[in-house]
Amino acid sequence: MTFLNKKPEIDNTWTLFLDRDGVINVETVGSYITNWGEFQFHDGVLEALRGLGQLFGNVVVVTNQRGVGKGIMSTESLREINSNMCSAVAEFGGRIDKVYSCTAVADSDHNRKPNVGMGHQAQQDYPEIDFKRSVMVGNSLSDMEFGKRLSMHTVFLTSKHEPFTLPHDVIDEQFASLNDWVNTLTAAMMVG
Repeated sequence: MTFLNKKPEIDNTWTLFLDRDGVINVETVGSYITNWGEFQFHDGVLEALRGLGQLFGNVVVVTNQRGVGKGIMSTESLREINSNMCSAVAEFGGRIDKVYSCTAVADSDHNRKPNVGMGHQAQQDYPEIDFKRSVMVGNSLSDMEFGKRLSMHTVFLTSKHEPFTLPHDVIDEQFASLNDWVNTLTAAMMVG
């Protein structure tokens, strides 16, 4: 666990943006989660999402899903995975308000992270979103770049990369898992 900037004082006016693969579920590096049977929540994520849902005003997922564009999986399978994921989170007392998926293959697509299209879609659906009162949690530099392009606080999870040396241009904090970050947030709020 490493800190760079002063931790933001988060309340229900803040929005949480989450990447999916490697953050919420176990990522198959070099492959795709193509159906619900392959989807496995990371340890502690359901508990973490329950706490985050109580803390943040909006909780949204922004996920690149190029496997659809490549024909490796169907749009219907992606919808089923995301729907089942949201239902499982809700059954555990958490919430994901909406999932935004970019299925485009081209890196130049406006919606493909690190491009900011999915962030703007979320703001259209939830006009109260203020990107300067938002946190982006992801496990790739493209997630962090997406967050910084929108002036968000960024949290990098080291689920598929070694930790970066901080300070870093696009990473404000880094942790081993979503659960580790939530435990730190909770501890800071109890102290504050």
